[in-house]
Amino acid sequence: MTDLSLTILTEKPGDAAAIERLHERTFGPGRYARTAYRIREQIGHRLDLSYTARIGTLLVGSLRLTPVRIRETPALLLGPLTIEPPFRDRGIGKAMMERALNDARAKGHRLVVLVGDEPYYARVGFKRVPKGAIAMPGPADPARILAAELVEGALSGVSGVVRPDWDA
Repeated sequence: MTDLSLTILTEKPGDAAAIERLHERTFGPGRYARTAYRIREQIGHRLDLSYTARIGTLLVGSLRLTPVRIRETPALLLGPLTIEPPFRDRGIGKAMMERALNDARAKGHRLVVLVGDEPYYARVGFKRVPKGAIAMPGPADPARILAAELVEGALSGVSGVVRPDWDA
């Protein structure tokens, strides 16, 4: 019998082509126009904090974390998070986010930000940031800028534009 259980693994360099094809299928060519992609184009994601989801040997999901700064505050930018359409609504995205946030906390990170739908991401602790506190370097709906504190109070006093963290 074939094992079809879900496994979440840290991303390996050899996963890059399959993940890119997944992004092409799920986000299409318009993904490059998104502000978060502009940040990701400038700096690589953290392989040790990026994950693949597989059912058996089939890659069904990917989540990446990229080092950023908000003024002088180091943070991580979550995304893209994508799941193959036939495997959505099975808890895979939530499981990947929980793993990513737990591992980031264990490695000493304090704050994770993203641009996304609050009802979806709130399930793992993301909240809308205070109005005007954090901005993206391009167009982004302020109501969709969310943050998860990995350490209580990590968002307190944080404000500015999200930018790549070249020193990470």
